[in-house]
Amino acid sequence: MEINNLTKFVVDKKKFSTVAKIVLKGENKESETISLAFVDAKEIKKLNKNFRKKNKPTDVLSFALEENGYLGEIIICPEIVKENAKKYGVPTKQEIMKVFIHGILHLLGYDHEKSEKEALIMETKQEEYLSKIKK
Repeated sequence: MEINNLTKFVVDKKKFSTVAKIVLKGENKESETISLAFVDAKEIKKLNKNFRKKNKPTDVLSFALEENGYLGEIIICPEIVKENAKKYGVPTKQEIMKVFIHGILHLLGYDHEKSEKEALIMETKQEEYLSKIKK
């Protein structure tokens, strides 16, 4: 797993690596590699506008590449994650792991925007993996 931190957010690389392994193993994709980047709100807003035509910052973006054992890249904005954690009344660490798992599931082909059924499947998997790492 490759991690690029372009923010002041303190990244526990071991924790992110462990979470990635848990999810990938659970999905039978253990040999896959993921790239993870942390960016500020301005940067993620630009990416969200360019790739999703949404002119606002978001908490997480996923870019699937699937080549030579490389699954793709997940981009997280810690600023937005912190705001969301406050809004939902959960710890920031929990919310950041939730969006990370969410991003991995997108790279694996899950898409909550396709249908309600897909959204339910993705949400169930997300909660299942989140419960495995909360300890």
